[in-house]
Amino acid sequence: QVQLVESGGGLVQAGGSLSLSCAASGRTFSSYSMGWFRQAPGKEREFVAAIWSGGRRYYADSVKGRFTISRDNVQNTVNLQMNSLKPEDTAVYYCAAKVGSYQVTAAGEYAYWGQGTQVTVSS
Repeated sequence: QVQLVESGGGLVQAGGSLSLSCAASGRTFSSYSMGWFRQAPGKEREFVAAIWSGGRRYYADSVKGRFTISRDNVQNTVNLQMNSLKPEDTAVYYCAAKVGSYQVTAAGEYAYWGQGTQVTVSS
C-alpha cells in the first residue's frame, strides 16, 4: 500500500517555473515506477512524465525539454520541475505509483494516486 501526497502547485505567469513534489508512504517506494499525470477541465487525464525505479525517465512530447522528473528513494519523494510553462499546461497534476516498469504512460496501470494539485499558468 502506498499513499501519495502532492504539493507545490499554484499560479504562475507564462514562461515561469513551478516545482511539484509528491511524498510517498511505504517502505517499498524504491520498487515502484512513479508517474505524473494531469487533467484539464473537460479533458481526459494525460500522461506527463514517468521515472522507473532505476532512474530512467520518460516524457510526453508536449513537456519534453521543459519538465524534469526526479526521485529520491531515501526521502520517498518524486518531483516534477516545470520550466517555460505555457497556459496549456494548466491542469490538476497527479502523482501516481505502479508496480512494474511496463506501460508507464497508461493511467489505468497505476494502482495508487495522490489527491492532485492545481497548476494554473496565466498568459
